[in-house]
Amino acid sequence: MAILDSKGRLFGKVSILDVGAALVILLVIVGIFFFPGTTGSVAQMGGATKPVEVDLIVRGLSVRNPDALINQFMEQKKTNIIIRNQPYGQVGIKSVTKIPQTLAVPQPDGSVKELPDPRSRAFSADMMMTLVGQGQITNDGPVLGNSKIKIGTPVELEGMDYNFKASVIEVRVK
Repeated sequence: MAILDSKGRLFGKVSILDVGAALVILLVIVGIFFFPGTTGSVAQMGGATKPVEVDLIVRGLSVRNPDALINQFMEQKKTNIIIRNQPYGQVGIKSVTKIPQTLAVPQPDGSVKELPDPRSRAFSADMMMTLVGQGQITNDGPVLGNSKIKIGTPVELEGMDYNFKASVIEVRVK
């Protein structure tokens, strides 16, 4: 009896294509369960953990009493942040500075002066915040949680009675 017959069957019973398909399925199963590949997040890919300072800018935050919110930040000294819709956890608040609202006003001599905005903006606040947290340092820069933190990254701050978005304007690794 021949190993392959005229119809391409092994020992006249099993098709060579069926054997090939079964072999491919077996190799896939072995590959999935015995060699799963690299796992883990970007933050677990190595790199040292160092303190990271992040400066945020908040523009046009609608709030009834901006000074009370700034005082609350300075008393609590902590807030929860969400980076690119991924919760990071608590970070420290190093400083909060209220930015005065101004307008560029042209002068008669052609120059431009920045003067206080005369419009009523009692329920709007602009501020700059400095947050401090621990981050993994990778070749691409610092990573907080599982998210890279860079200039322009949208960050959401969340607390007991506030939830608003800010934008990263500077990142410093200490």
